Amino acid sequence: QTHDNNNNYYYKISAMHTVWVRLNAVTFYALSVLLGLSVLAAISKIGHSSRNAPVVTKLELNTLRSLKAHGGVDRALLSFDLHADLRPAFHWNIKQIFLTVVATYETKRNPVNQVVLWDKIVEAVDGPEKMVFKEDNIYCKYALIDQRGGGLRGKDVTLSLVWDHMPLTGLLHMDKSVYNSTFTLPDSYAVKRQ
Repeated sequence: QTHDNNNNYYYKISAMHTVWVRLNAVTFYALSVLLGLSVLAAISKIGHSSRNAPVVTKLELNTLRSLKAHGGVDRALLSFDLHADLRPAFHWNIKQIFLTVVATYETKRNPVNQVVLWDKIVEAVDGPEKMVFKEDNIYCKYALIDQRGGGLRGKDVTLSLVWDHMPLTGLLHMDKSVYNSTFTLPDSYAVKRQ
């Protein structure tokens, strides 16, 4: 605050802001807008994943290729049929869905044993034709192995499809199909002849 010859007080305007101050203001304004849009995108996904699940019409054992001892533990190799439509699970904020086929069985030591047999990433950019699975005799990527040894023979095994929604922004959501199938492994070691 300063005054002139007539004792009138006025505020002296300082020099304009530097380029760095202006750049800082513009940058943080843009980041604030981006944060606001990300929050709105995340809010738009709330409830979508639980309401719009993939439609699984078939998930069943096709062939048990072998059940044998391998390195002191039981190992089963198998193939399965999978018919599923993933299109309902996608919307504009879903980047990809991570699918897994999980085998679940019980033993005396562990009431719940889960082993991933197969997995696949389906991206939104793949197009609708890649979101529909009608595949038979899919060979498992990972063997069904009982880590404790001797635990697979004669066990009931349940196959289920599990998926993980991966949005562009927002929380991940994992769910599983209500469609499951169960089969019983043989009581003794077996190898299918080709």
